[in-house]
Amino acid sequence: MTSSMEQLYQQVILDHAKHPHGRGLGTSGVGVLSGESHQVNPTCGDEVTLQVDVDDAGVVRDVRWEGQGCSISQASVSVLHDLVVDRSVSDAGELGATFRALMQTKGAGLGDEAAEDALGDANAFTGVGKFSARVKCALLGWVALNDALIKTGAPTGAAVKEDA
Repeated sequence: MTSSMEQLYQQVILDHAKHPHGRGLGTSGVGVLSGESHQVNPTCGDEVTLQVDVDDAGVVRDVRWEGQGCSISQASVSVLHDLVVDRSVSDAGELGATFRALMQTKGAGLGDEAAEDALGDANAFTGVGKFSARVKCALLGWVALNDALIKTGAPTGAAVKEDA
């Protein structure tokens, strides 16, 4: 990866950490299935509480969260918010699986243009895969999303697979 690309990715992470999207817990909308999950990364102490609302058509209508920790964990949840709101539970699951796959490339990237396009700003975390201790930071919000989706009782056949 070029130095200028790495700098761009660092800037995306810093921007999401400083100005997180979806931050702030709240009440669920009317007529939605809701779930909440609190996850902690015991390695470093990062924490996130994530709330998700799913409508009766299986579409993620809202993701709200509160957390503390490193820039990577906080920015990752912010990017997750942007990726999954107004997407089907199935799409959210596929994005989660793709993000997990990205984290497992050890910084090499997916090499799949369509998958990388689908991840959008989440590609900024490509370099995190080089540091195994930081992968859990990046995945914390995705683990919380999967758990919260299960707790909604919405069909979760395509919810994020727990293979990381």
